[in-house]
Amino acid sequence: MTSSIAGNPQTTTIDAVAVRQAVAESFDQTISQLKDLVAIPGIAWPGFDPAPLNRSADAVAALVRASGFDDVRILRCDKEDGTPGGPAVIARRPAAEGKPTVLLYAHHDVQPTGSLALWETEPFTAVERDGRLFGRGAADDKAGVLAHIAAYSALTRLLGDELGLGVTFFFEGEEEAGSPTFRSFLEAHRELLRAEVIVVADSSNWKVGIPALTTSLRGMVDGTIEVQVLDHAVHSGMFGGPVLDAPTLLARLIATLHDDHGSVAIEGLVSRDDVAVDLSEEEFRADASVLEGVKLAGSGSIASRMWTKPALSIIGFDAPAVDVASNTLLPRAQAKFSLRLAPGQDPAAAMEMVRRHVEDNAPFGAQVVFTPGGSGNSFLTDTSSKAASVAMWALGEAWGVPAVEMGIGGSIPFIADLTEVYPDAQILVTGVEDPDSRAHSANESLHLGDFRNAIVAEALLLARLNEEGAG
Repeated sequence: MTSSIAGNPQTTTIDAVAVRQAVAESFDQTISQLKDLVAIPGIAWPGFDPAPLNRSADAVAALVRASGFDDVRILRCDKEDGTPGGPAVIARRPAAEGKPTVLLYAHHDVQPTGSLALWETEPFTAVERDGRLFGRGAADDKAGVLAHIAAYSALTRLLGDELGLGVTFFFEGEEEAGSPTFRSFLEAHRELLRAEVIVVADSSNWKVGIPALTTSLRGMVDGTIEVQVLDHAVHSGMFGGPVLDAPTLLARLIATLHDDHGSVAIEGLVSRDDVAVDLSEEEFRADASVLEGVKLAGSGSIASRMWTKPALSIIGFDAPAVDVASNTLLPRAQAKFSLRLAPGQDPAAAMEMVRRHVEDNAPFGAQVVFTPGGSGNSFLTDTSSKAASVAMWALGEAWGVPAVEMGIGGSIPFIADLTEVYPDAQILVTGVEDPDSRAHSANESLHLGDFRNAIVAEALLLARLNEEGAG
């Protein structure tokens, strides 16, 4: 079979037709297994019953054993408060001499459902409709778990003893809760999880029918901004006029965070417009459900505004509810900000830039209290690496169209931990979602055709790495 990687002809003994057939033969079983996983409401958030999450780990471990792994463990680390972290399923197949090891990551925990009134089907009953599978976790990220297992299973049926590649499954059980024990878990099991190539199946494709390798992720910082103007609340009729209330002044301060075009106005932040692909305004409006008449913010390509430029949002605001508001001048008001950072931006430096901006722009001399919150590093793929080149080839073979390199505007903070603990590993971020998967939202769904292609692509990736090594 003759294929191409990054435009250069390559010859391989891998039979893509045979891989596709092997995946197709077991695809109905894979969908059935995915439906069974969707039925388990494994939520790692504090306050939710941990029993379903433990059942989810047990179910995943059983699927891994059925795929041929003998060394399968359910492990966890304690959180800082001493409570146990989410159950992670770890399975290992040692590499033959001279062969690399690939770590395949996904997570089996899911988001809460939110309001059930917004769902068109029962969240934890997987339903097929119009070529998609609906249900909480159907896309994010139980499909990632099954993509890894199904790709490995197809390859073992095809190659048998010729598969010398080392394979490690790492199916986390607390990603949707912020991966609170991820770093300590890596440190505790550093050698168990060591690999030359790490595949993180928790991202998206460009659109239905067009695969993508996620090559950049934005970092993030968040925190709170509090404005203080009075020692205590006073009557708005008696004292209103000479002094403005705290919510009004906080609103004026928040307004300084963006310029008149809607671009982030904090001086010094990294901002670039160098994306490889773009989408039209019409596509963005449809994907983001922008209301008619609302103008888009920022400048440059729409993709760069989502992937390689900073984006700041106010995600919380402390003020009395309208139905309990009284005629008083409020002495304090507080807002929480979330700032997405362009790849290459140092989070600590960005946090200090936000602090300096809000303190320098305090309106009417109001006292400003800045409290830093969490942070996460950005990520950039080395697209010249052997693994990235093979992944782009495999995606193109599986879908029958060239794969694209795309960014993601969100953050996956644990990838920074992977890069720090395993600095020599080649990290690939792949996924099974598409712009209409609605991960974290009501009516989450998975496109079944793209899911099948994702399994084929991963099987081809593993086969090529088994044959040629990781470079």
